[in-house]
Amino acid sequence: MAVPKKKTSNGKRDQRKATWKRKAAVAAQKALSLGKSVLTNRSTSFIYPQDEEEEE
Repeated sequence: MAVPKKKTSNGKRDQRKATWKRKAAVAAQKALSLGKSVLTNRSTSFIYPQDEEEEE
């Protein structure tokens, strides 16, 4: 017969949520940094196609 699982503690739940939010914050910061470097033409780690009109 099916038995209910034990309840996850509040601390464990909060720890998981904090980890998720931290990862999201780091990813957002990296994306913002990359966007800024692409806009200022300082990007060395990101290769993207440019139109031929811009090169002329």
